[in-house]
Amino acid sequence: MNINHEPRGRTRMFARVIGPFVAAIAIIAALRGSEMTALLAQFTASAVWPWVTGAFVLLGGIAVVAFHQYWRSPAEVLVSVLGWMMVVRGVILIAFPAAFASMANRMIGWHAALTAVYVVMAVIGVYLTFIGYAARRSKEKGTVEAVAKHLRHAA
Repeated sequence: MNINHEPRGRTRMFARVIGPFVAAIAIIAALRGSEMTALLAQFTASAVWPWVTGAFVLLGGIAVVAFHQYWRSPAEVLVSVLGWMMVVRGVILIAFPAAFASMANRMIGWHAALTAVYVVMAVIGVYLTFIGYAARRSKEKGTVEAVAKHLRHAA
């Protein structure tokens, strides 16, 4: 049985958007970690911000879930899981803004854990960016696996 685990075109399209976004947000959040308490206080000072943000996050998550339900390759799983996480986060922001703020406020104090999360999210973002942009070129030269093998030997 020959199963092709190369990411589909739709996965590459979503990875081109989600990858750089996730990488940039994770890196910037890590660099601005000392400002997160003030940002959260300003974000939750008005009921408007959680509502509007939640609505857009929910819309984005529904778009990913509606147009990307592939679960074969690691990139496909990451895109699908991130879509579902966006849906959940959007609903929580809209329906339970106080609970979201309370949880976020507690997490801000966990510097080591947050740093680890930022690093993991940055790696996921860079990986998805690679899949979104480099995987297409690798198809011309071979497969994504061939490029990954080449990168492992070069390191």
